[in-house]
Amino acid sequence: MVTNFLQNHQVQNNQFLLPKRHFVIYALYALIPLALLHYLLFNPVATAKKSVVVSQVREEAAVAISSHHEHVKVNDKHRHVSPPDDGDEVLKKDAKAGETPPPPPCDYSDGEWVPNARPPLYNGTSCATIKDGQNCMAHGRPDTGYLHWRWRPRRCDLPAFSPDAFLGWLRDKHLAFVGDSLARNQAESLMCLLASRSPPELVYRDGEENKFRRWAFREHNATVSIFWSPFLVKVAEKAEHAGVRHNNVFLDAFDERWLSQLAALDAVVLSIGHWFLIPGIYHDAGGEVVGCHDCAEFNHTEIPFFGVFKQAVHRTLAEINRRHVLAGGGDKVVAFTTFSPAHFEGDWDKAGACNKTRPYKNAEKEAGYTEKEMRKTVVEEVAAASAAAAGTGLRFAALDVTTLADLRPDGHPGPYMRNDPFAGGAGPRVQNDCVHWCMPGAIDTFNEILLQTITS
Repeated sequence: MVTNFLQNHQVQNNQFLLPKRHFVIYALYALIPLALLHYLLFNPVATAKKSVVVSQVREEAAVAISSHHEHVKVNDKHRHVSPPDDGDEVLKKDAKAGETPPPPPCDYSDGEWVPNARPPLYNGTSCATIKDGQNCMAHGRPDTGYLHWRWRPRRCDLPAFSPDAFLGWLRDKHLAFVGDSLARNQAESLMCLLASRSPPELVYRDGEENKFRRWAFREHNATVSIFWSPFLVKVAEKAEHAGVRHNNVFLDAFDERWLSQLAALDAVVLSIGHWFLIPGIYHDAGGEVVGCHDCAEFNHTEIPFFGVFKQAVHRTLAEINRRHVLAGGGDKVVAFTTFSPAHFEGDWDKAGACNKTRPYKNAEKEAGYTEKEMRKTVVEEVAAASAAAAGTGLRFAALDVTTLADLRPDGHPGPYMRNDPFAGGAGPRVQNDCVHWCMPGAIDTFNEILLQTITS
């Protein structure tokens, strides 16, 4: 009986016993996940590649098990090759996910004017390039509050103008301002700002009206030019003294006085607008008249000047891009200053036409229809030109100053476009300038934005 019991017990145990060789192999298989778990738990570097390591271990284990069961010795030449290790790619993605994305471009059109105690970089006597009509301080303007405001964008910062930073960027470059008298106003503001650090030398002047000028900053091998072109395209300008009150604008031709110089320019600032409000006759291909603005004395079709303005902007930007590519490309910046509104309150020759002494608050003033449409055209056309110029090295940008300018009725010369306008008991009629800007003043902000735009 005892013998039978032992025999039976031995048979039952034999069902659960493994040959020694099999026991060792399966024991090793059992230890692999335990070792892996210990490695992942106590090695933080390995954690980042956990999924990759687990996958590899599983593949190796599968190969080993298959080799055992098939009794095939697997050497390096025949071993299953797993996909390339993508652990580095995982780490790169994790690093990118942790990076702070770059901030969006600053929207300088959304902000407010806030008091600023910092004095201007120049004044009416320290800068020699102020046009006489904008030298409000020297002409006796009694209030000085218009000098002490700064534009503060809502969602970003606008640093104070740095002459050193601008001159550093301008080294070995040629910058040109092209457009009407507001382009000239902005250019002269920039010259005064830069002259506070490095005096410029006037190296070229065409005529007494200073419509074409060029300065050199010798120590920086830098050049700044002004080109008069109030429509950017070709025009036969009005001549009131000869009885010609209309501008003849040729929309299919370009103003080669400045555009022929494009290849030699590193940066261009365009600024037009107010001359389109003046009576004009518009010509297209072959000189054919396609319409006019404010021309009741002629048998021409009256058309809105907004469409003409849009055509002039569009064709000019497209031509700049075309000539840039033909010249072989390279880095170039074209900035377009948006429309700068006037602030006449009544007749231009009436006392008090623009006599405010503080900026508007945002809720006080809404831009008019003309200002909105002119600004919109520039912003949209610049965006379209930027897309068309992608990859050419040519960069277009809109200097969106319409809102900040619209809130500054206090920034114009008014009657102080000439010295002591009320001296000698002048009557109620006096010429006012409510279009251009006192220097120093609000227009210096245009160049603060220009600096940030060209160096971004």
